[in-house]
Amino acid sequence: MRVGLMTREYPPNVYGGAGVHVEYLSRELAKSVDVEVYCWGEQSLDKGNLHVHGAEPWSVITNGTEGKYKTALEALSLNLTQVKSLATIDIVHTHTWYVSMAGFLAKKLFHVPFVLTTHSLEPLRAWKAEQLGSGYAMSSWMERTAILDADAVIAVSKGTQEDILRAYPEIDPSRIHVIYNGIDLNEYQKTSEISALVKYGVDPSVPYVLFVGRITRQKGVTHLVEAIPYLPKGTQVVLCAGAPDTPEIAAEMREKVEQASKVNSRVVWIEKMVTKPEAIQLYSNASVFCCPSVYEPFGIINLEAMACRAPVVASATGGILEVVVDGETGHLVPFEQDPVTTFPSHPEKFSRDLAEKISDLLTHPEKAKQFGEAGRKRVEETFSWSAIAAQTVDLYRTLIRQTK
Repeated sequence: MRVGLMTREYPPNVYGGAGVHVEYLSRELAKSVDVEVYCWGEQSLDKGNLHVHGAEPWSVITNGTEGKYKTALEALSLNLTQVKSLATIDIVHTHTWYVSMAGFLAKKLFHVPFVLTTHSLEPLRAWKAEQLGSGYAMSSWMERTAILDADAVIAVSKGTQEDILRAYPEIDPSRIHVIYNGIDLNEYQKTSEISALVKYGVDPSVPYVLFVGRITRQKGVTHLVEAIPYLPKGTQVVLCAGAPDTPEIAAEMREKVEQASKVNSRVVWIEKMVTKPEAIQLYSNASVFCCPSVYEPFGIINLEAMACRAPVVASATGGILEVVVDGETGHLVPFEQDPVTTFPSHPEKFSRDLAEKISDLLTHPEKAKQFGEAGRKRVEETFSWSAIAAQTVDLYRTLIRQTK
């Protein structure tokens, strides 16, 4: 069996959970089938059954702020470029709207089964218009066209499955399959190494709250920043936050961090996406990991933190509800959401509630330790990549049989 995996992100060009997912899934799949990965960038790899083919999109020239649609046009251009490589593939599997049209076209042109994994849904991310401009209408069209035509849609959580049916009620529910994200249990383990902490100015002797993620509306990092004044005095807060969606949100983040630093001088902002070994050190030594996402189909960062035995405080939304067990592996913080944007209807209350749950674990280190140990156990039992790859291959084989 030859599988064509379509993705925008692939190492070293990974900035989000979808890229992490494809990196580990492709590696695990290659243990049993031939895997051809088609991604954005000048990449090439031939290692056993794993073959990576990178490509650059067509150059799109735009002017001014209206040029935000550039990314959507480039995505479509690369879909058109790479689809010709799928003629000899047995099954095509796309990840995110950036590459979904390649799967759609391969099905039409070459009659191969088309699997689509949705890591998020455009109709539930109205704030993307801030990043893509008028291109948001185009990304929404590409996603809708592909998801309604795919032979199988993989949802990364039961919550995402419900979101798909709500956003696209025309879809046949039997075509949706829930297969979770996973974690490399050997790679993500607690370590006592602190060189990354020292490198980035984190005081290893002072307990700290950790955030890891992109600067985007979805990840809710500004709500954590606004919670800082309500944390115990002198709490160290480490914001490992880079890759802002837009200059506007980058400026907003900077202003909020500057304001919070006037109240608490122990705010450390690492303005970049750190390496995996560095992230593992940060997770391992954190007193609390906080995931304040306002929209999260799964939330792989919670798995990474739990695998490193960090207790988690996370927003009670989306797939997080299926990863973090409230009162066992961490605290879940509910909030009332705007039905269109998914933003908190009462942002100040959300920030205060985050601070309350974080403070509970900071002041009860034994409870925090118990949560961390329970988190590691849960990850080991439920989220191994070997089990997830096996489920995926089973789905591939079923679809291939149905097309013969």
